[in-house]
Amino acid sequence: MNSVEMIDIVKQYPLVRAVDHVSFSLGQGEIHSLLGENGAGKSTLMKILYGMTLPDEGEIRVNGEPVKIKSPKDAIRLGIGMVHQHFMLSPVMSVTENIIVNHEPRKGWLIDEKKAEQEIQALIDRFHFNINAKAKVQELSVGEQQRVEILKAIYRGANILILDEPTAVLTPQEVEELFVIMRNLKKDNKSIIIITHKLKETLAIADRISVLRDGKMVESGLPLDNVTTSDLAKMMVGRDVELNVRRENTNMGEEFFRIQDLKLSERGVQVLKGISLSIRKGEILGVAGIEGNGQTELIEVLTGLRKADSGTMTMGTEAIHGDAHAFLKHKIGHIPEDRLSRGLVAEMSIEDNLILGYHDEPQFLKQGLLQKKNIQSYAEEAVGEYMIKTPNAREFVSSLSGGNQQKVVIARVFKQNPDVLIVAQPTRGVDVGAMEYIHHQLLRLRDEGKAILLISADLDEVRSLSDRIAVIYDGRIVSVQQAEDTDELSLGLLMTGGKEEHHEQAV
Repeated sequence: MNSVEMIDIVKQYPLVRAVDHVSFSLGQGEIHSLLGENGAGKSTLMKILYGMTLPDEGEIRVNGEPVKIKSPKDAIRLGIGMVHQHFMLSPVMSVTENIIVNHEPRKGWLIDEKKAEQEIQALIDRFHFNINAKAKVQELSVGEQQRVEILKAIYRGANILILDEPTAVLTPQEVEELFVIMRNLKKDNKSIIIITHKLKETLAIADRISVLRDGKMVESGLPLDNVTTSDLAKMMVGRDVELNVRRENTNMGEEFFRIQDLKLSERGVQVLKGISLSIRKGEILGVAGIEGNGQTELIEVLTGLRKADSGTMTMGTEAIHGDAHAFLKHKIGHIPEDRLSRGLVAEMSIEDNLILGYHDEPQFLKQGLLQKKNIQSYAEEAVGEYMIKTPNAREFVSSLSGGNQQKVVIARVFKQNPDVLIVAQPTRGVDVGAMEYIHHQLLRLRDEGKAILLISADLDEVRSLSDRIAVIYDGRIVSVQQAEDTDELSLGLLMTGGKEEHHEQAV
């Protein structure tokens, strides 16, 4: 019997049919990967299953019984749990306290803390979660916090788990640990749906896959025998996709952008501890690291959003300082790590977003007046050049899928032809088609002689695109190596504070 059957589901929004007569089934004790490009309908389908969105048509059955799921409370009652990309945990509370919120075992009027800790530790041991029920969440790694979210769902009775991009911010070692846990849950007859853009991981963990394209199910419940990552990408996009974009660097020039001994403190704690790096013209220097080790602060200093306590930055022979606008004037482009909070204004049009930060350039502003015709033609050209899927550039940027929103950010920066690029998480949450496109654009700019700093949590991306790779840990650069001299395991070890015997001096 199937744990879940979704039959002929339809969800219509005013301008688009997000889910178009889709049927999907999840077997008991199965790990099922749901694949598709951004905007293909994956999230909408799963939101319907979890009660966050109501379908216009169709039927849902859980364990063979027709059900109506009108809210997440209904889903939880039916044994469906969802673990989102962004965790909803209180850092100052313990593992146990986070898990039992609103489901506390009682001893009279009081919470039975001892019983709660025993129950949670028993669950931890049963599924080999390898964390302490008494530990404070703020003491845990990202991977361990994710386990707390999974435990929370299981504690509340979930036999069906939806994992949304669960490996997006994990190291290779943490991914392996997560997969061990998923296999243990599967042995206990739990059923798991995993939404991911990482095709290698799909092949490593899933029993079957289903693929959505433009709101329609194009592959349903396909076993993974003799299927490759290239096959999966083609199913998702409808054409062949180049997954490992790598081109030999034949145009590297002299050292151009240099940062020396950057230090930054926050609330009395040093978060950047003397960072030094240099980038040549025509080079991509990748920075690998687990989030929270100083990457965000480094990006903000290198783009003028924050001022370092000490240290220097130079472009050629010129010292760089000032605010973010001054850095843009120095032709330092910035692709921010969070496109929605830092890169875009959702309530503004695509064309307005395409000139953000550059709106006072002569082509856009003359005698204090915005040049509407110039802006419109510039925006329409960018939409075509960067293949942004939209009826026109006057649409709100909030109407776009994640991948197309990212293309707006990319187009805005790349069309200004910067000499230095600070690129953070350029393909986070985008599908393989958009990823291929963005990678090709980065390599094009490298080949044109730009100096590029690439900061990404995706090790495949860093290793594929970079000429050299620096590893950041606890606010320090702990290693700089030629990309061809690295492998995932050694980088993962360095990212978690481990040591490697041989590496270049970090300069």
